[in-house]
Amino acid sequence: MADLQDELHTLPEAGERDKELDEVQAEPVAGPVAATVAVDDDLDRARALLVAHPVADGYSGLPWALRHLPWYDLQLGESAVDTDVPRLREGHVGALLWSLHLPEGLAADRAVGATLEQLDLVRSVIAAHPEGLRLARSAGQVIDARNCGRVAVVLGPATAAALDDSLGILRVLHSLGLRVLTLAGTSWASEAGLTRFGEEVVREMNRLGVLADLSGASDTTVGRALALSKTPVLCTRSAARELRPHPDNLPDELLAELGAAGGLCLVPLTAEQTGPTVRDVADHLDHVRAVAGPDSVGLSGTYDSGAAHPQGLADASGYPHLIAELLRRGWPDTDIALLTWVNMQRVLRSADFTARAAQERREPSTAQIAHLDG
Repeated sequence: MADLQDELHTLPEAGERDKELDEVQAEPVAGPVAATVAVDDDLDRARALLVAHPVADGYSGLPWALRHLPWYDLQLGESAVDTDVPRLREGHVGALLWSLHLPEGLAADRAVGATLEQLDLVRSVIAAHPEGLRLARSAGQVIDARNCGRVAVVLGPATAAALDDSLGILRVLHSLGLRVLTLAGTSWASEAGLTRFGEEVVREMNRLGVLADLSGASDTTVGRALALSKTPVLCTRSAARELRPHPDNLPDELLAELGAAGGLCLVPLTAEQTGPTVRDVADHLDHVRAVAGPDSVGLSGTYDSGAAHPQGLADASGYPHLIAELLRRGWPDTDIALLTWVNMQRVLRSADFTARAAQERREPSTAQIAHLDG
């Protein structure tokens, strides 16, 4: 079965694509035909850009969705879910963050066990699809997977309840591959912000190389985590609250702070948070880029999460249409590259570097919540 790399090599290089566009533009066209040609040109150019800079998708709910299927084949295609290898290839997706979030209503005492079960499932899924998927624990391994024609799978975000208020469990989850943890929904990361134990969790995450996900966290928690973390943070499912007042979207003040701290806002492709059309999603991307800066905006498909998606972005194959819309709005190629790939790679590399430095000067934390917050 052909590798993704083989497929990518069949597409023309960006320079060849530009030459083709010049030839098309040289022919006289008018009216509706001209509009159709322009749209096709934008889509072709988007695909050519994505060959060089594929999408690093910041959130996929596939692990939990697969739990309910008695049988599936992601390599050949699976209509029961939004994501499979053929659609990832069509959408030029080079990396995915696979969520280990738990459904609402799950008993708190099941959080650790359910998260471990999801980790076990993810590893089994990747092992069963070696021609399409590869587990990545670092920025370097993400690049290696791409060079081998595989889609890199980064594990996380996981829910903070999975720690059961134990830094030892955090270290075990990290050893199993966890690289992103959501700081919300616990006593130590609440509406009131981070407690002393919560701050110690962030420090230990920095030491391990686990990125903090602040989507869904209170504004107070977001602000404190931005000030405390020595490595950039993620907001894996956050758009602009100025455009759509969803509680997980960020106000301009926090978007500006996120940009100043080098963090990354991953705009979700969901109708609830960004709107029902591709243009609505592009409006949010425009806004986040303007407020936080082009180095702090990325993409979050949120596929297989149960969310409704904008028209034209129903599954992982739709990314070229979104990129084409941004090109029509005048986004330069460099900003497209930052959006789809470069920004995520920067954050992953920063986490790796910070962890190596921290481990040389800091021993594993033995802090307990009863001692700090009791």
